[in-house]
Amino acid sequence: MNWMQVEAGLARDDRAVLPIGSTEQHAYLSLATDSILAERVAAEAAEPLGVPVFPALAYGVTPSFLAYPGTLSLRFATFVEVLRDLLDSLAATGFRRLLIVNGHGGNLPALGVTAEWTAAHPGVRVRVHQWWNAPRVWARVQAIDREASHASWIEHFAWTRARDAAPPPGRKPMADLEALRPLSAREVRATLGDGCYGGAYERPPADMEALWREGVEETRAAIEGPWGSPAT
Repeated sequence: MNWMQVEAGLARDDRAVLPIGSTEQHAYLSLATDSILAERVAAEAAEPLGVPVFPALAYGVTPSFLAYPGTLSLRFATFVEVLRDLLDSLAATGFRRLLIVNGHGGNLPALGVTAEWTAAHPGVRVRVHQWWNAPRVWARVQAIDREASHASWIEHFAWTRARDAAPPPGRKPMADLEALRPLSAREVRATLGDGCYGGAYERPPADMEALWREGVEETRAAIEGPWGSPAT
């Protein structure tokens, strides 16, 4: 879309979607996995509704993986300020119902700033949708394979595979996530090895198609609302 198309669209609908992700190690998958998934699920969900989806914020908070080359992390404070700036821009443009589609668990603590931001902008509604562990998607995950974790099958789609980097067959034992929390980035790498937290590296295409379909439909429902009536 160009700016004129956005302006015309605002005359009909004041919703917008902002995907956010990260650039971090995902074992044998793309470093951009979180951003790719957040943007794609948002775009497919929003397309029949005619709601604009902005390009994904490709950098997030991921200090624990900095010992893996290619991981780029923002400081917590930096991420919060970037998010504020983006919300300010969307509100200034005229959008009043904003859905943030998050693809990276490390971003979630910083997303608490949306409540503070909304309190200062009473005419705007902001919702956060964690597409990958939203209720319907997570129920589908559990029905397919209860061992689903970072860089495992749950993120292994045709569009997140790294070129010439097939994962090993079988499953990896699950890591102790609580034991990882106090470790330095170098210790995390020494503990995890390839970076996957555990579980199967991939699942049959039919499983992934069912999971993706659930993700798109649940994200679309989040775009549709309910939004309530913002105070003015």
